[in-house]
Amino acid sequence: MAKKDKHVSETPATQWLKAHKVSYTEHVCAYVDHGGTAESARQLGWDEHAVVKTLVMQDEKAEPLIVLMHGDRQVSTKNLARAIGAKRLEPCKPEVAQRHSGYMVGGTSPFGTRKVMPVYVEATVLELAAILINGGRRGYLVGMAPAVLTEVLGAKPVACAI
Repeated sequence: MAKKDKHVSETPATQWLKAHKVSYTEHVCAYVDHGGTAESARQLGWDEHAVVKTLVMQDEKAEPLIVLMHGDRQVSTKNLARAIGAKRLEPCKPEVAQRHSGYMVGGTSPFGTRKVMPVYVEATVLELAAILINGGRRGYLVGMAPAVLTEVLGAKPVACAI
């Protein structure tokens, strides 16, 4: 599971991980438009539940935030808004998400974002033995212990999966 595939040149995400001394593995797959976590999981032989997607959303004041969710689950924006004290939340348009994160949609990583944003993680992600999450480029994921999300990245656990 933690085998190193082929090396991909550094991204802001891998630079951030190295600067924070995070141990990770690299996993490369062919990027398929609109394939999402299901396609990555299939190609890499992982359970989609352990492939974490990075979603850039915004609140009613257009303030951005990041939500980390199981690949096979959706975010209840109502439950998330309630959990973080927002009136309402919605996904950012792709060009807005890219402006905030510095990453192309399909390659968004929560690490090394252009703008510092609050990060929330579905609490059940933290129960997994290991996760794959985007490494800052389409078709490039990094494997790590989920504790990195809270202990190093500072993500706040929330219950918002549907």
